[in-house]
Amino acid sequence: MIDANASLEEIQRIFANDRFATEATGCRVVEAAPGHGVCEFDIEGRHINEKGGVMGGAIFTLADFAIAIAANVGEEPTVSVACSIQYMSAARGKRLIATADADKNGRSLGFYNCLVTDELGTPVARVTGTCMHTRPKQG
Repeated sequence: MIDANASLEEIQRIFANDRFATEATGCRVVEAAPGHGVCEFDIEGRHINEKGGVMGGAIFTLADFAIAIAANVGEEPTVSVACSIQYMSAARGKRLIATADADKNGRSLGFYNCLVTDELGTPVARVTGTCMHTRPKQG
């Protein structure tokens, strides 16, 4: 379990082990608290699809990473069991930011919403995620 009072640097160190998000995609954790996570990446050539926009898989990876932060800080180990993404607009800026927040966090399941924008405020995608605690909460 990641302590609810862990520093941002500690959380960044722990989630550096999510190598697809951090190494392949370049995601960075910028805020972390129980039920809340903000991650970002700078849009680079590796993120661009054949149409010249940011690939949907890169956008989804960023949102999934932010949900993972929100679901795991201060909680029992938690994994995604379902996610849905709606693409809203092409990014106009140079950086994508995903902000995830818990809607409800129960004994075995948590429900999260995540909004992905660029640094200009353009809404790029919204994601809903359902996560499961791998060990039951006590009490």
